[in-house]
Formats: sequence, C-alpha cells, structure tokens
Amino acid sequence: MEQNNTSGKDYGLYIEGHYAEPRGSARLPVINPATGETWATISDASAQDVEQAVDAARGCFESTWSRTSPGTRARLLSRLAECLERRSAELAEIEVRDNGKLLREMSAQLKSLPGWYRYYAGLADKIHGETVPLERESVFAYTLREPLGVVACITPWNSPLLLGAWKIAPALAAGNTIVIKPSEHASVSTLEFARCFEEAGFPAGVFNVVTGRGSGAGDALVRSRGVDCVAFTGSGNAGAAVATAAVGHFAEVILELGGKSPNILFADAPLDAAVAGILAGIFAASGQTCIAGSRALVQRSIYDQVIARLRERVETIRLGNPLLAETEMGPLANEPQYHKVQSYVEIASQEGARQWVIPSQSSYKARSVPIPPHALHLVKELEA
Repeated sequence: MEQNNTSGKDYGLYIEGHYAEPRGSARLPVINPATGETWATISDASAQDVEQAVDAARGCFESTWSRTSPGTRARLLSRLAECLERRSAELAEIEVRDNGKLLREMSAQLKSLPGWYRYYAGLADKIHGETVPLERESVFAYTLREPLGVVACITPWNSPLLLGAWKIAPALAAGNTIVIKPSEHASVSTLEFARCFEEAGFPAGVFNVVTGRGSGAGDALVRSRGVDCVAFTGSGNAGAAVATAAVGHFAEVILELGGKSPNILFADAPLDAAVAGILAGIFAASGQTCIAGSRALVQRSIYDQVIARLRERVETIRLGNPLLAETEMGPLANEPQYHKVQSYVEIASQEGARQWVIPSQSSYKARSVPIPPHALHLVKELEA
C-alpha cells in the first residue's frame, strides 16, 4: 500500500493514522468514467469496520484532540494546508480519474483548498464563550464552547475534497475528530488526502476514512452511537434518510442538499451575457453540480433568439478526455448517474422536449451525441 503510483492500487481503509485492511474481503472497482477502465479498487467496509473507525476517532478525541490547545490545532491545520499545496496537482488528477470532471475545474478547486484550512486555522483560537453579568455583583456566569466529539462526514462524488473541506476544517478547528465516508464512486482522492494528516503531524485517530456503499458503510456510520454529529452533502431523499437515522441516537445533523436553480431572462437582458450564463450554469461539470442552472425561464418575445444563440454555441462544445486542456465537457461521472440522467431524458421527451444532435469536436471517442440530457428541458417560456 505504500506505492506512489495510484494506478492498479488496492486501497484499504484509513484508521487511527495508518492504512488498514478491512475485516471483510468485499472490494469495489474504481472506474474512470472517461474510459470505462478500472484503475484501482477500494474496500466495501462492513459495519464492524465502521465501528473500528468511530472507536479510533472517539479514543483520540477523549485522550488527545479535545485537550489540544487551540494554538496547536491552528498550527496543524496550517501544515495541512501546506501539504495540500504541494500535492494539489496530483490530487486534482486523481479526482478527474474518479469523477470525469475537467482537469481545469478540479485544479482550480484544489488550489483553493489550502485557503479553507488556513481560514479555520485562524479561527481555532477565537472560539470562546462569554462572561454574563448577573443581578448580584459578587456572582457571575460564563459560557464555554466545547467540541461535540466525533463528526461523521459523508461527501458526494462531484467534488469530494472541496465539499469535504467545508466539513473537515471547521470540525477540526473546534476540536472534533473525523470519520469520513466519501462516495463509493469517488473515494481515492480522500484516501490519498489522508497522507497529509500524517505529514502534518496530527495525532493518530483525528482523521479516519471508511469507504463503501451508502447502504452499507454509510448507513452504519450514520447510525453509530459513537457519532455526535453527521454532516452530509447529497440528494434530498438521501438527506432525509440520513436525518432519520441520526436522530435515533440524538446526533446533530447538518444537511447540504441539491436543488433546482432557474435562470430568468427578460427582454431587456443583455442576451450575449445571459446566454453565456445559461451555458456556464448547466454545461459546466456536465450539469453535475448542486447549484447548476438546470432551468431557464425565458420571456416569450426573446425566446427564439435565445434558442438560436444557445444552439449555435452548444454545437461547438468540445467533448473529450477531461484531462486534456482543450476539452470543454467531459463524461457523466458514473453508470448510476448515466441511467438517472437517461430517465430524465425519457421524461423530457414525453413532455415534448426536442433533441439536438451535436457533432463531436474531438477525436477522443469521436461520435455524434444527443444534447446533454440536462439541456433537454433547459429552456421554458415565461408568459409575458
């Protein structure tokens, strides 16, 4: 497990400061969505594996991390940021191979991550309570902010390390320990990121990674009575299930769920800029963003103009290998996502949507393809 090249690697779990073999033998393939090739495997953790990780996080919290001074936590978070800077190019490429997003998008995200950890490093020694005046002069009351304990983080496949940072950095700054379960479709970058905790000098058990299916490892993590808080990013249905499971043992729950974000165009809008905004909002990341502009409501008087401009630009989008600089749009991230989008294509077609055929602009698996499914119901009319 110590080889540097991730290709062909069989990943275990990351528990208590080292990579550990799971108790079971179940494995999941790591598939590059741009090529369909399996380039690594990950563990499909059991409930026992999850409890081992939670126990490691609990032990570190009670013995070490909750008692670590804010200044020390700040210094360690700063070192973590430094490691991320050194490994940003490597981790960005891993995420592209995991989820098929464009390298330039993942590179930009990874370059931004050190800033998040440095920001919370700066807050670590500013988490304090208040002195509260009372009626009697000789008596006073005070409040004290204390860490919750073990925080379970569940991240999706579209931006694992960025969405993870929004959970991990504040939790660590406040003195909590982490057990994170990335999506089974994009786990390798999180497993590799774990090395940075060793390099930065964090106590063993502060950061733990379990991998596997949501119905197995994810469910076991959310239901674990050793978890004090669950931070989840994903769909509304999954979020509801997470909240229901976590409330059974009174864990606090933080949900970041997807939604629909319409663009609204009126006749007085600057059309070139508006059309560029529609395209960027929905075609970036192949529409696989929780804040994607998945609808456009267009005033009737400019409807035909908007359709024409959209079609002209859509037909020139360069499809291809997400690792290449010239590629403007990569693949859907995984097979379940593909089938999900196809189901929306069917719904849209039944509701009267028209399909455009885009001539491929790339020699990479060159072919004519239907307009990306998210765009089939992209433009609707707003009654004037």
